[in-house]
Amino acid sequence: MAREIPDLQAAVRTGTGKGAARQARREGYVPGIVYGDGKEPSPINLNYNYLLKRLRQGRFLQTLFNLKIEGGEEVHVICRGVQRDVVKDLPTHVDFMRIHDESRINLFIHVNFDNAAASPGIKRGGTLTVVRAEVELEVLAGDIPDHITVDLTGRQIGDVIHIEDVALPAGAKPTINRNFVIAKIDAPTGLVASEDE
Repeated sequence: MAREIPDLQAAVRTGTGKGAARQARREGYVPGIVYGDGKEPSPINLNYNYLLKRLRQGRFLQTLFNLKIEGGEEVHVICRGVQRDVVKDLPTHVDFMRIHDESRINLFIHVNFDNAAASPGIKRGGTLTVVRAEVELEVLAGDIPDHITVDLTGRQIGDVIHIEDVALPAGAKPTINRNFVIAKIDAPTGLVASEDE
């Protein structure tokens, strides 16, 4: 269920501060920083178009990357923030955190709903109302799940699906210590109106 670790190419940025960051942006790079793991922060530059392509693929903040710095180290990182231009909504700075495969981190994981055709409630015209399309889980950095799956087989109208009803991947646990709702199957509006009459 875990994804393979994609590579992310970067170059070392000489200099820090506002002037060096502006110079990097003029040259077609997005400045960034890699911090954590008890080491000194490392300023980096990422190719603007390369980063924009990765951001548009989705789930950038939920992906563990193998950051390859030209002429330097190769580390596992996770993105902790992308600053964007307030008008153009394009990236202006990126923050990465170094992590080990054994580190536990909190991430929002996408929820997939399977077997809707096997749900009697949906067959009768019920509507699946998704309360949480993503769930925050504490996971191992080396084993980040791509998604969690909710099986709708046998679900009736009026059923509520809680986090404890879902089989979570090994090593993952919710960050909220209560049995919160992920989705529910609502009655169709025609059925509700006829019951009211």
